[in-house]
Amino acid sequence: MTTSPLSTGPLSTGPLSTGPLTTAPGAAVRRGLPHVIAAVSLLILLYPLVWLLATSVKPADEVVTSLDLLPSHLEWSNYLTALEGVSGVPVSRLFVNTLLIAGGCVIGNLLSCSLAAYAFARLRFRMRKVMFGFMVATLMLPHHVVLIPQYIIFNRLGLVDTYWPLILPKFLATEAFFVFLIVQFMRGLPRELEESARIDGCGPFRTYWAITLPLSRPALITTAIFTFIWSWNDFLTQMIYLFAPENFTLTIALRSFVDQSSTSAYGPMFAMSVISVLPIVLFFFVFQRYLVQGMATSGLKG
Repeated sequence: MTTSPLSTGPLSTGPLSTGPLTTAPGAAVRRGLPHVIAAVSLLILLYPLVWLLATSVKPADEVVTSLDLLPSHLEWSNYLTALEGVSGVPVSRLFVNTLLIAGGCVIGNLLSCSLAAYAFARLRFRMRKVMFGFMVATLMLPHHVVLIPQYIIFNRLGLVDTYWPLILPKFLATEAFFVFLIVQFMRGLPRELEESARIDGCGPFRTYWAITLPLSRPALITTAIFTFIWSWNDFLTQMIYLFAPENFTLTIALRSFVDQSSTSAYGPMFAMSVISVLPIVLFFFVFQRYLVQGMATSGLKG
């Protein structure tokens, strides 16, 4: 009589379970906890925006006296007052002024910062490392230190109360942060492409325009997004250089709602805040994936 080989194996400890697999409660909690934390964090971050939207339609007496998030009734006249603008200047003119300044700053930073970054990243010239270190050191220089000398220069040139003091410095690569950002991105690009272009007869500028600049699109879009947001929200510099109401921007107009009468018009001020924030939100959502890509691939290359 033969013995089955299976009989020599270890003894079975019990019947195999054929039912569905069960998940331990602790594992489910550990998997769901990050989602709960993310949801709570999102609610905290979005609360100021929700409060802004709710306050923009609150009656004037409830803006500073009521702690309730929702108004007792919707006061849509706040938006009608906001659309009238300030000092006889409609909000459409304020919007165009702000867009003109922000657009000029974006174009200036993209051109000048990319040119300076290409020179530091690809060209070889004397004192290159010293100049690059000096440029990076300017990141620690407060903006208020150079504000008075710049004002004196533009005042002597007769450019005060115009948009040139706000736009012209962007065409001179004065934003060291963006120069550094683009330099770090360009250093990671393959040099073989530029060497091939040089063999084909391309000079430094043609190589920069046709090869390096298109490949640096993520860093350039990141520069454009931050420049647009910072220029759109700028208040101090615009308040110093702009005097005439027809040159006002949205940020200056927001402050004017508090000063234009003895009783501050908080309702219209918050309504105009919603109008001024909307382009930034739309601009960010349109270019969000480029922003994440640019920040993830810049600053990590030596």
